[in-house]
Amino acid sequence: MDIKISDDIIHLGGSDYEIKLFENQYELEKGMGYNSYLIKDEKNVILDTIDRHLTNTWLEKLEKGLNGEKPDYLIVSHMEPDHAYNIGLIAEKYPDMKIVGNQITFNILSNFFDFDLSKRKVIVTEGDILDIGKHKLQFIMAPMVHWPEVMMTYEQTEKILFSADAFGKFGALDADEEWDCEARRYYFGIVGKYGQQVQSLLKKVAGLEIKMICPLHGPILKENIEYYINKYNIWSSYEPEDEGVFIAAASIYGNTLEAANKLKEILEEKGAKKVVVADLSREDWAEAIEDAFRYSKLVVASSSYNMGIFPPMEHFLKHLKDRNFQRRTVGIIENGSWAPSSGRGMKEILSQMKDLRIVEPMVTIKSRMNEENIKQMEKLADEILKN
Repeated sequence: MDIKISDDIIHLGGSDYEIKLFENQYELEKGMGYNSYLIKDEKNVILDTIDRHLTNTWLEKLEKGLNGEKPDYLIVSHMEPDHAYNIGLIAEKYPDMKIVGNQITFNILSNFFDFDLSKRKVIVTEGDILDIGKHKLQFIMAPMVHWPEVMMTYEQTEKILFSADAFGKFGALDADEEWDCEARRYYFGIVGKYGQQVQSLLKKVAGLEIKMICPLHGPILKENIEYYINKYNIWSSYEPEDEGVFIAAASIYGNTLEAANKLKEILEEKGAKKVVVADLSREDWAEAIEDAFRYSKLVVASSSYNMGIFPPMEHFLKHLKDRNFQRRTVGIIENGSWAPSSGRGMKEILSQMKDLRIVEPMVTIKSRMNEENIKQMEKLADEILKN
């Protein structure tokens, strides 16, 4: 797939249509896109390499872009192997090429590669500028978005932000879909824990004129840049994106899921704008995490298991906690045939998260929902929908 950046900036990326799991954990229905870039000027600059599965495609595009010339610099924005895998190969192929990164970049680089950097290393810090002729490349440190060495490059002439993993998404480069959903799932899966660091980054770039964002994954963002930056501001500040209720259910034989669907019905009758139910035992956990952060209210409904929480729910709550889930209203439904225990366990994990309003009553079901449970859910719905 040929992607036009500008007359001087060449896209070197590609798509992996065979990959099923990103980072060996995130489900991919439409493959994965990877981006790398070449700036042609008085000095030629490569921005990042590419995943090992696309090495041959990347080399072909690079050689075509160079058109017989050699690269003078390789900028390393991020050392994760899906972008840095080919550093050793390209360093060997072009022995005079300098490698640009910050000090932490080179600390991590030495973990992966053992070639001699003594005469090739260019260490940059916040605000440093690499002048390559027509183009001036300004470096912006973005630690923990989402590794400690991450940095971005702002091209001052054409006003392009090379944003490393930020503003990326799941899916091949030609996936026919809107940006938001898979970008949100990507953000909360990979970057979600580091909201404070993303907020710091957004303050750094607030004063820049940005006409294009070139991430390491997903489409090049060329229009309505404010829209994407605003999404990142909402996500990284942990504010709800949409008014609505997300009900996450972990059901063994279906009775807990039945109760979740009944609560959905009750909430809608009471005027809830949007109610979404997810079956944690069957649906993508990362999509459930995405929806928990997306909506303003959360209900967790779980069967009891081994005197604790049914594992799909425990897994879900752990991921929420690890990603700093906060600033939400939360309701609880537990189920257990003889000694319901999941409610206590869920409440204990939720109590470790910040700024959650855990509402009463907690609904306790014994095996199957009954009329008394429905009355309890009516009261729970009223509390959930209170401002």
